[in-house]
Amino acid sequence: MAVIALQGFRGGTGTTSVTAALAWGLAQLNEKVLVIDFSPENLLRLHFGMPFAQARGWHYAHSAGEHWQQSAMRYHSHLDFLPYGYSSPESGNFAKFDWGKAIEQIKNTGVYDWILIDSPAADPGPAQAIADSTLVLVHADTQSHIRLHQHILPANGRYLLNQFVPSSQLQQDILLLWQETLPALIPVILHRDEAMAESLAAKQPVGEWKGNSKISREMNTLANWFLLNLRHPKDVRSQIK
Repeated sequence: MAVIALQGFRGGTGTTSVTAALAWGLAQLNEKVLVIDFSPENLLRLHFGMPFAQARGWHYAHSAGEHWQQSAMRYHSHLDFLPYGYSSPESGNFAKFDWGKAIEQIKNTGVYDWILIDSPAADPGPAQAIADSTLVLVHADTQSHIRLHQHILPANGRYLLNQFVPSSQLQQDILLLWQETLPALIPVILHRDEAMAESLAAKQPVGEWKGNSKISREMNTLANWFLLNLRHPKDVRSQIK
C-alpha cells in the first residue's frame, strides 16, 4: 500500500479537486482507495456527495472522544473517504492525533491499495511525515516560478502541473523551462478545464461527472502513471538523479 500526500505549492492550486479526481481514477482501475482530508476547511467531502451541514469527520470524532474510524464513509465499492469534520477553535490540536499509528492500523487491515491525503498548503508537515511520496501542485505562473527558489521539495517529492493554459505564451515558456530544469516534474500535465469546476458544484469527482472531458482523460493518465511509478513505495530521489 502506498500513502501519497497531495499539497498545493500555495493556496488555490486545485489540490482538493485533483485529489478527489485521482481517487476516482484509481478506483476505476480496480484499485482500493481511501482518501483522507487533512484540511480544516473540510471541503474534500463535498466531491463525494456529503451534505454540507453534516459535522462527521475524523477530527470532530477525535475531539469528541469518539473512534475516528467510524467517521469513514463509502462512496464507491473501491473508494472510501474520511472527512476532516467540523472544527472550532475549542476542538483541540491537530498535532495531538497520532496519524502515524492510525496509518499503521489502516495498513494492517490490508483493505486499501492507496491512501491519498488532501494536505493544506499552509500546514503540509503532518501529511509529509507519514507519506511515502508527496505531490506538490504548481501553476505555470511567475509567482510559482519565484517560489520554487524559496521552496524545499519534500523527501520523495514531485511537482505536478495543474490548470495549464496552452494559449498563454508565458505558461508555455515556464513549462518549457521547468521541463528542462525540474527533474522532479511529473510528465503528466493537467489542463484548465471547466469540467473540474463543475464537478464540485455537482458534488462528484470530475471523472464521474464528465468522464469524456479533457481533464478526466488526463486524470486517468495520471492514475495509470501512479500505478507504474508509485504503486510500491520507494525512494523517488533515486529515480530522478
